[in-house]
Amino acid sequence: MTDFPSFPPGFVFGAATASYQIEGAAHEDGRGPSIWDTYSHTPGLVANGDTGDVACDHYHRYPQDVALLRELGVDSYRFSIAWPRIVPDRSGPVNPKGLDFYARLVDELLAAGIEPAATLYHWDLPQALEDGGGWRVRETAERFAEYAAVVAGHLGDRVPRWITLNEPWCSAFLGYSVGRHAPGAREGRGALAAAHHLLVGHGLAVRALRAAGVREVGITLNLDHNLPATDSPADRAAVPRADTQHNLVWTEPILAGRYPATEEDTWGELITGQDFRRDGDLELISQPLDFLGINYYRPTVVADAPYRESDPAKRVATDNRYAEVPMPGVRRTAMGWAVAPHTFTDLLVGLKERYGAALPPLHITENGSAEDDEVSPDGAVHDSYRVAYLRDHLTALRAAMDAGVDVRGYYVWSLLDNFEWAFGYDKRFGIVRVDYATQQRTPKDSYHWYRALIASQPR
Repeated sequence: MTDFPSFPPGFVFGAATASYQIEGAAHEDGRGPSIWDTYSHTPGLVANGDTGDVACDHYHRYPQDVALLRELGVDSYRFSIAWPRIVPDRSGPVNPKGLDFYARLVDELLAAGIEPAATLYHWDLPQALEDGGGWRVRETAERFAEYAAVVAGHLGDRVPRWITLNEPWCSAFLGYSVGRHAPGAREGRGALAAAHHLLVGHGLAVRALRAAGVREVGITLNLDHNLPATDSPADRAAVPRADTQHNLVWTEPILAGRYPATEEDTWGELITGQDFRRDGDLELISQPLDFLGINYYRPTVVADAPYRESDPAKRVATDNRYAEVPMPGVRRTAMGWAVAPHTFTDLLVGLKERYGAALPPLHITENGSAEDDEVSPDGAVHDSYRVAYLRDHLTALRAAMDAGVDVRGYYVWSLLDNFEWAFGYDKRFGIVRVDYATQQRTPKDSYHWYRALIASQPR
């Protein structure tokens, strides 16, 4: 319990959640439906038919959850705002009860001495916007900027750190290409259009947030550290395609103001004739940021593979001539993800080497593990695997900082067990267990370990 990595004074320790995963109250106080309400209520798409209708009932129990954060000793709490609570329809009017909920949450956090960090989009797009084309069309990016301006105008004086998008890779490619996330589409050009319009929405939201005078603006990306399955030339050549699909499609426009040089090799005919790209988009997307959020969970091992669909007209955007294969010789979490903490160091150092002075300070906005937790006869949850995962990844983070990477903060994912998207309630990432039948919260051993780590740091 005392083998803690050490971080410099002022380093931010936090915990993170997301609106649809914890709030519940899906039909209360004027909230409109989101794509995840539609998706989760479609039979066969989510494990066990689970939905976020109730989730962790955070909408009603947020004072209890803020008390858990205060006892944990975190400096900051990263939460997301549900777009359909604020703008329930395609555009206006604004729902004052939605704004009031987040104002109460922010006030509760500030009273507890916890700095709020708000994410504007964690995947719960208003269904009315999806009905109009969703992220495939530029209108959604424009509406996103309008929504950002409303929220920042209401909360910007009390929320210092703002994140435009969380993991746009999941929104664009799991949502519009793989079909495992809402809205459940399987498309080629549509998914690439969604990726671009997410970036445009980010750029427009940055402008809106700056105009509102907020202190810090950033975006959160889930970047993969991609490794070849073998040393064969074919497998090594698959790595740049995986890097483009997962990483460079975001980092190149945001940090370097350019599209990936490898995009044609990655997407082939799908990348040609993209009329959704406009002059001035790269300048909009690459505006300077105060920080970059990084979500990291596991490495990816890739092998060369042919296109699964030979006809480009039928090909989805994630069919890129590579296949993910298991990483040998490592433990796997309950998600089946490889545990290899050294790859976290490698990813961060590689970012610094690639982008140099263009790389803003980093915040690790998510890191954690799903484990097969069980309640012991003593009523506790002895999640030793999660404790080891957090310890080893924080140690790997410290190694990246020692190598010169400017990291300012770390947010554990997640404060609470919650609705884990298409996995429903089967996967538990929380450092606090939630009994979904009773809504009882039980801090796990990992919660107590993280609290002790925070308490051990120079402040």
